[in-house]
Amino acid sequence: MKLVVQVKLLPTAEQAVALAATLRIANQAANQVAMVAYRQRVFSRAGLQKLLYHQVKALGLSAQPALHVIRKAADAYTTLHALIDAGMLGPERSKRRDKAESKPITFRPDAAQPFDDRCLSWQCDARTVSIWTVHGRLRGIAYTGEPSHLKTLAEHRRGESDLVLREGKWFLIATCEVPEEPLNRDPVDWIGVDRGIENLATTSDGANFQGQGLKRYRRAQARRRAELQAKKAAGSRSAARRLAKRKQRETRHATNTNHIISKQIVADAQRTDRGIAVEQLDGIADRVRLRRHQRATFSTWPFHQLGGFLEYKARRAGVPFLQVDPAYSSQGCPNRWCGHVSKKNRPTRGRFRCVACGLAGLADDIAAVNIRNRARTAWAFVTMPDPIPHDQLTRARRGRGDAPPAPQPVGRGARRGVKTGLPSSAVHGREGD
Repeated sequence: MKLVVQVKLLPTAEQAVALAATLRIANQAANQVAMVAYRQRVFSRAGLQKLLYHQVKALGLSAQPALHVIRKAADAYTTLHALIDAGMLGPERSKRRDKAESKPITFRPDAAQPFDDRCLSWQCDARTVSIWTVHGRLRGIAYTGEPSHLKTLAEHRRGESDLVLREGKWFLIATCEVPEEPLNRDPVDWIGVDRGIENLATTSDGANFQGQGLKRYRRAQARRRAELQAKKAAGSRSAARRLAKRKQRETRHATNTNHIISKQIVADAQRTDRGIAVEQLDGIADRVRLRRHQRATFSTWPFHQLGGFLEYKARRAGVPFLQVDPAYSSQGCPNRWCGHVSKKNRPTRGRFRCVACGLAGLADDIAAVNIRNRARTAWAFVTMPDPIPHDQLTRARRGRGDAPPAPQPVGRGARRGVKTGLPSSAVHGREGD
């Protein structure tokens, strides 16, 4: 399984100048490659390399960085065309799609630049890196990071690493191939996880990860953004820069919260030999109707991110992970002998009370239990052995000397799998005609 590990570089002032010059020249070259690709309609790696390799090297790049610049531009066009084909930029002749197709792709002067092992080497014991720059090879650049990240980097790093400049700080983002634990194919039970706004995650065990703190934080950030947006509209450039920084800060805060929640749930499932089940929320924005004051919160809330964290952490730990149908999960009674589904079972947003059997509780807890019950049923079908084909079963019976099976009736009831015990004419109501 691929994981991304980020470490922080600690370059000296001279080293930082060389790194900045490398990013600037590499992105200038990438812009030129993207422009030629757009004008001549050549978007493949091989085609651009044949067309522009020597020109890119003449800009001050050596062989491997020149190849990476060409591949970066080609991959950017591949991503753009994939988004267009998938309809992510709107239908044909829409403003957003026309804007994307009417000009070549451009790269920021400080956009990330990939390096392979020929241009970048890691000394994990000394915690330093050696990297190629336009000012020559820089050796002994120190780096730091989380202890768990550094351990993963030293043991499982594979492939390329990206040099990133963010808010004046330098980072290296490396790809690691982490082996997965063997999948537990016989879980004892399941942990149902219900995701929401008031409570970020509620499990069928009763664990509740409340979102009130994150909600207050995001509201405070929204007020500050509104103030900065007003200053930006008045022409303040510093307000625009502060807006971008604040957005990144809020994203990192929410991501850290989701990491903490998913790590605790997966650890609990692994410790108790259970699986994890969540609702399949794909396309939920098209299915729900929200009030005006709820739209901004819903559209920026990291539902999908939490599910993605749960999935990849579960895979890494060998914990089964399922997505189940979310329909009426908070309106259905979880009692096996009841199962009544009605909007009246939700007298308020946070409460559940079955009008048929009287079962009552918190709505999020009830939803998590329903998700767990659906996972039990779904897993039974997933692990069910494949049925023996009819022709193989017939040959096996004949090989043992058994008589061939009697021909099956062709009436409507038989086609539907209904065992009536009557001839087909009786099934159709024509007995005695």
